[in-house]
Amino acid sequence: MVHSASLCACLSLLTVLSCHSHVLPRLSFPIGNPGRSLTVFTNPDVYNTTTLLLSNDEGTLFVGARDAILTINVSQSDAMTMEKKLDWSPSEKDLVDCAMKGKMKMDCHNFVRVLQVLNSTHMYACGTFAFSPRCIYINSKTFAMAIGPSGKPEEGRGRCPYDPYQKNTAITVDGELYTGTVADYRGTRPVISRHLSEGSHVDLKLDDTLGWLEDPTFISSTYVPSEEKVYIFFSEIGKEYDFIDKFIVSRVAQVCTSDVGGQRTLQKRWTTFAKAQLLCQADQELPYNILQDIVSLSPPEGTSEDETLFYGIFTSQWQVNLGRSAVCAFSLKDIKKVFTGHYKVLNRDTLKWSTRVQEQMANPGECGLHNASDNTLRFVKDNFLADKSVRPVNQGLELVSPDKSYSNIAAQRVRGAHGRDYTVLYLLTESGYLHKVVLLKNRAHIIEEIQVFQQPQQVKNLLLSVSKGAVLIGSSEGVISVPMSNCSYYWSCAECVLARDPFCGWDPVMKLCTDMHTHDHLVQDVDEGNVSAQCTYVSSMSRSGQSRTPSTVCPPGEVLSVSLNEVVHLQCPEASHLAKRHWERLNSQLSPKIYIQSDDGSLSFVATPSTLGHYLCQTVENGYTQTLLVYHVKQKSNPTILPATPNHPPSTPSTKAGNKTPVHTPRLIAPRQTEPRPEPDDVDPTVTLKDSPVATTHKSRNFTRLLGMDKENSRMTEPGENLQQADKLSYFQELVVVSVLLALCVSALLMIAVKSLRHLYHGRTVLEAPSSRRDAENGGSATPQERESLRGHSPRLEKRNGQAPNGQAHNGKSPITLSNSMLNSSNGHLPNTPM
Repeated sequence: MVHSASLCACLSLLTVLSCHSHVLPRLSFPIGNPGRSLTVFTNPDVYNTTTLLLSNDEGTLFVGARDAILTINVSQSDAMTMEKKLDWSPSEKDLVDCAMKGKMKMDCHNFVRVLQVLNSTHMYACGTFAFSPRCIYINSKTFAMAIGPSGKPEEGRGRCPYDPYQKNTAITVDGELYTGTVADYRGTRPVISRHLSEGSHVDLKLDDTLGWLEDPTFISSTYVPSEEKVYIFFSEIGKEYDFIDKFIVSRVAQVCTSDVGGQRTLQKRWTTFAKAQLLCQADQELPYNILQDIVSLSPPEGTSEDETLFYGIFTSQWQVNLGRSAVCAFSLKDIKKVFTGHYKVLNRDTLKWSTRVQEQMANPGECGLHNASDNTLRFVKDNFLADKSVRPVNQGLELVSPDKSYSNIAAQRVRGAHGRDYTVLYLLTESGYLHKVVLLKNRAHIIEEIQVFQQPQQVKNLLLSVSKGAVLIGSSEGVISVPMSNCSYYWSCAECVLARDPFCGWDPVMKLCTDMHTHDHLVQDVDEGNVSAQCTYVSSMSRSGQSRTPSTVCPPGEVLSVSLNEVVHLQCPEASHLAKRHWERLNSQLSPKIYIQSDDGSLSFVATPSTLGHYLCQTVENGYTQTLLVYHVKQKSNPTILPATPNHPPSTPSTKAGNKTPVHTPRLIAPRQTEPRPEPDDVDPTVTLKDSPVATTHKSRNFTRLLGMDKENSRMTEPGENLQQADKLSYFQELVVVSVLLALCVSALLMIAVKSLRHLYHGRTVLEAPSSRRDAENGGSATPQERESLRGHSPRLEKRNGQAPNGQAHNGKSPITLSNSMLNSSNGHLPNTPM
């Protein structure tokens, strides 16, 4: 059994990794990157700004902090200013009492955990208040403490947790407060209750008997007006499962707002309480059973409220899924269906659950049971756990993060092109990154990830200001506002379409990527991201009249002069995490025996006559290929000969640094990029390629790099023509160089031959000594010294290790010295530059 369980776990892990490995953020923005602006509110006297509440007009943000409540003006999307601050600190006696209970001094402050709008004139707030919860009323106009019905601050037990680290939930409906928290100092008495009841209503809570809640962790709550029900979401120990270890399950519970408790049975207790399991599980996988956060998304206009969706973040207690998160969606229709079905029965003696077999006396969870008989209410008291679980929409997971643990979520419905609605999720990771996700058919696409924290922070919730277009995040160190859209970052139609952001569309008239709500004729393809179908109008026409797709158009080239046998490094920047980079040569293949393509996209090789030429840095994303950079690698020429430079559009600024020419390159995002990304249009930022003497410059987001300008004929030409012209000029220059070197070589050979003849003639005209003739006549009986002397006047020319005849070195005085570079340059081989 153990081996079988392990095998199943391994298969589940492999299945998950294979199915969800493609879920990767397209772009990454490290903190401080100018490509993604953030607005941060911090104050040296304010801490733990975690509880957030937006006003009805979304112009004011109410913040519950440590020992204070703030109002922040968020009417401007790029600024947050504190307007008022209400101090609410424990007294010295409260702090001393808290310390005597054995609590840390830093935990004895008043952490505001409940902040709700009570009515049109007042707000209601509750805080931990040195482990002795308190609640106050706040006048909305004067933002000052108001006197409640009791004339003094109210006790917060059952409304707010004692411990600032315990999770809780609270919501107000018609001036009444519905909470889920703990009602004792030790945190062992969980309770779902109603407070501030008015009229015929009375304050209600769960019965104190065991079984209603099992060590829960409260997450969130929401109100559905058509149902007149409050739904509470939490995690707890699932007692219905008979496991050795404690098995945690996620729950949704409901109570009716019209509930007033029973007349005799369940007096001042809920008669409509019911709960069911939320099952976030895909086929043949272990469930993600621990709920971290959940948010409701209202249905589209004109549809039933049953189409309300609840998007939740789930993690797993199983070792095989540790460090991973899943997002599941549940519909209100499915929740209602489960609550109207069968229920399990709890044996109060053994505290064991079983499937009910007795006659159903009532439907638990149904509103209006407060007038039922005692037998019916006793039946409801023992039958409040639904038999079936609520399964996710489409019976699957919306998203699985293979290496990120999500902690908070927010959801929004966005109207895209052609009136199509898309669901956008904002997911905050525990490591401090905000993921912006759009849900497509049967999969999810992470548009971008934005780093909002340097260190992990305690975050209670995320708020969306739809009218201001901002995501508000309250953390322990401050409040951060993140713009929902970042359309101006995408510089071309291709990038705007590949982003697949429902907020953004390409304007073919203005030639820029802009927000969808500003125009109706924008180009967008969120579902497919098909660049060829959406951006055909940017194609250029060749002289033959045939259209060219954007992928075949090359930007102007960067001329890189190198010496032979020099190691060349060419950098290819990263367009996105989903794009694959590769290198191309015109009419040539990149052999792995000669070229090294690294994981960072760079290309390395040794400069030889055969490796000189043009190199194209290209990326492929979603079937679309685009050329980012073109390098023209050429040999360093004679300083007296001017190098060839490709043609540029008239608007391109020129550079005077050596043989370098400017190349227009798009703004590219890379997770390891250290250079700041350009933002303003009137700035000329320079991106320096690592390990390469190449500098690339661009001036504006609206790039006009697809076509070159023929200045002489005043017409638009293709970039290929520029490259051909440069090649022709390069051939002529090198032909001149080769001819000169050939002439020099012939002259050198002639001079060497003349000198050799002179030495030969001089040796033959030397008079022989009588002793030499006698020795010759006697058969060569010369002494060794004489033979050595004669050998020194030999007419043969020898040259060893740079020594001239007679053992004398040239010492650089030879008329012509042939170096290796000259030989290589005169071997008749021209650089392999394609036509």
